[in-house]
Amino acid sequence: MKDLYKSCRLCPRGCGVNRLAGEKGFCGETAALRIAAAVIHKGEEPPITGTGGSGAVFISGCNLGCSFCQNYQISHNDNMRRAQRNPQSAGREVSPGEFAAICAALRGKGAENINIVTGSHAVPGIIEGITAARENKVLLPVLWNSSGYDSIEALELLSGYVDIFLPDLKTLDSKIAEKYFNAPDYPDRAKAAILKMIDITRQKQHSALNQYTGVSKVIVRHLVLPGCLDSTRSVLRWFADNAKDRAMFSLMTQYTPVLNKKTETAKNFYSNEKQIPDRFLSAKEFETVLNWLDEFEIEDGFCQELITGSDWLPDFNRTNPFSSELSVPVWSWKD
Repeated sequence: MKDLYKSCRLCPRGCGVNRLAGEKGFCGETAALRIAAAVIHKGEEPPITGTGGSGAVFISGCNLGCSFCQNYQISHNDNMRRAQRNPQSAGREVSPGEFAAICAALRGKGAENINIVTGSHAVPGIIEGITAARENKVLLPVLWNSSGYDSIEALELLSGYVDIFLPDLKTLDSKIAEKYFNAPDYPDRAKAAILKMIDITRQKQHSALNQYTGVSKVIVRHLVLPGCLDSTRSVLRWFADNAKDRAMFSLMTQYTPVLNKKTETAKNFYSNEKQIPDRFLSAKEFETVLNWLDEFEIEDGFCQELITGSDWLPDFNRTNPFSSELSVPVWSWKD
């Protein structure tokens, strides 16, 4: 399966570079699977968090590159980080056996699932790791937590390994997608990916995750951007027309201007980035979106409380990237 890295077209970017030879495309990663952190995450949707927490495994690199990414330390690639003189995002290479050991450690700490965060560019390596974990009797349900910028071909590869999908649907406006997500084709790609995820899960007769959640196997997340409510309305309309009865919806309000994180790294990095929304979501905007949920009769899902602070933002240079209230550290690239 690693031959797929030879002329890599795993994601919609279709860079075509030879990652087996050490070349890097947009994601900034070679064929090596690198992980930044693994934690017991207590801040996911309630049925995903459960009582023991979700076993979140943060994959280094990213094929999207959102200009306001809260995980910028691990997600942004070489080309986007030159101003920092930091040649690679945070993370350490792991073998399939090490991946399996990390999954076992998460299970030992009470994780109810293995939550793969931002792995769209590393599908072959992740499948090898999941296979090794299963061979070592780590049989927790696997979650695919992605930006939604996934290729149909990659999703087909994952169909035998993933129990539930947690895709973002960031926007259906190509101009916003180009400005903030570096991908004008994001709307069409994300819609196709979400419909494919729904199709994959509906074809499965049984899923280990059902015993934990009793909910849909696809949860579509949408982060509301301040000043971009028209984009959110389009997302809600599309979801209501195409996925409402086959997936759940998770409305997120946690948009945070990353510059509020008082580190020189963030300041230096974003000084050359495109202008990002510089404020939190307002109470009026939040109320408007809640009314739209009623208008489109989107009732099956979750809604985050309005968040206006930056203390919760992760720092992957710490052993525990999040506050102790949000996570329990299990593995870190720093240790």
